Amino acid sequence: MRYENPLYLAEELAALDLLADQRLAIGISRGSPEPALRGWEAFGYTGSADPRGADIARPKFDRFMRAVRGEPMVDADPRQFGAGARLRVEPHSPGLADRIWWGAGSRETAEWAGREGVNLMSSTLLTEETGASFADLQAEQLQRFRDAWTEAGHQRAPRTSVSRSVFPIVSAEDQALYGQLQREGKDQVGVIDGFRSTFGKTYVGEPDRLVEELRADAAVMSADTLMLTIPAHLGPEINLRLLSGFAQHVAPALGWKPNTEGPVQGQPIG
Repeated sequence: MRYENPLYLAEELAALDLLADQRLAIGISRGSPEPALRGWEAFGYTGSADPRGADIARPKFDRFMRAVRGEPMVDADPRQFGAGARLRVEPHSPGLADRIWWGAGSRETAEWAGREGVNLMSSTLLTEETGASFADLQAEQLQRFRDAWTEAGHQRAPRTSVSRSVFPIVSAEDQALYGQLQREGKDQVGVIDGFRSTFGKTYVGEPDRLVEELRADAAVMSADTLMLTIPAHLGPEINLRLLSGFAQHVAPALGWKPNTEGPVQGQPIG
């Protein structure tokens, strides 16, 4: 959102949603750390006192959500519409606001997203470190989001998603491709964007082992959607192999089903 014009973004997404038969789900956030120094200023967005630009992202997101919800955003020309008329951004796609996800990197941001009434996306890192495992820290983040949502009095049920890197090994070729990633099979702590952060582990192994480890992951079990993080540099054939391996050998054992409109999702059986 640091780089976006909120009204233009609302216009573009509404048009795309209507063209896609209202199937769009869009994830939005402040933005990840970047090499540019205050790069948003090159796009004309000034006034930030935060070196990360966080203090301009949230007000712009609030304006964006008001536009997506169809609120009037500008006074109409009285020569055409009469005195006192106001206009919303067009086109408008009813229901799109319920399919907006905020990418939260901390527990505090998750609580804010819950109060705002948008769905929660949580990735494979949190800009916090408490000594708890990444899965437990993220599960707490999801619960804080849900508590804030309930306290705010939103009527619909919220959606939550977490991301994981999962590499099923079902053949010798898989072992050759992914086996070296097994050394990343534990949480890591480091500094990102100036924050001491917790990074989730990579899941690598045979399907039975992956099922056992994912069942023990508190955040995966708490979320209603699992987004699989795949390495784009390996190319489409390898990525299709990864997704197919998970859908065929791991998801069914967890009682999940593939969602043909997006990520693998569902609740565990039993």
